[in-house]
Amino acid sequence: MNYKRITLLAGHYGSGKTNIAVNMAMELKKEHEHTAIADLDIVNPYFRTLDSKNELEAAGIRLIVSPYANSSLDIPALPQDMYAIVDDERLYSIIDVGGDDRGALALGRLSRRIAEENNYDMFLVINKYRPLTPDAQSVAEVMQEIEEAGRLKFTGIINNSNLGSGTDAECILGSLDYAKEVSELTGLPLVLTSVEEKFYDELKGKIDNLFAMKLQKRPVD
Repeated sequence: MNYKRITLLAGHYGSGKTNIAVNMAMELKKEHEHTAIADLDIVNPYFRTLDSKNELEAAGIRLIVSPYANSSLDIPALPQDMYAIVDDERLYSIIDVGGDDRGALALGRLSRRIAEENNYDMFLVINKYRPLTPDAQSVAEVMQEIEEAGRLKFTGIINNSNLGSGTDAECILGSLDYAKEVSELTGLPLVLTSVEEKFYDELKGKIDNLFAMKLQKRPVD
């Protein structure tokens, strides 16, 4: 994949943005020395990006999260470190925007400068099997809410349709028409279909632009 300097991932809660963000950051680090991953969700007090803290730090990837991440304090604070995304043009960043329009609120603080530089992609992550986004129209409504809250336009779609541990290859293949309908309704290109790496060989040649992912492992307390 040809990454812009800033890649943003947004979508409905539970669409799987964080898994994709972590895997993209690992891939991006192979091409760019200065790589960061940022969790921009200042509404939800639990930051899933931190689940991969050890792996990210071992890879030399800068991790940017709220100073209150995964604490008992639910304080909507944007860390000062977050402004490095727009201030440091050497830095290539993957940004997990958070769920829905509330999760996109913090993006509004950075969006003007991101748009001015115009070296970004913002991908709408979709999952056919989430109960609140079962069809293209519901996805389009979520997309519009996020764009209005974040004051930035989407540039493409990532199909991350899955059923968690119940996912199989047929489940993924069964989401392709849904992803196509979302693309046609929104006018956005389908840029990737992300799949757990164990399905990659089975689906290669059946789905264009497959992105194989390692799933996050929850840390042991």
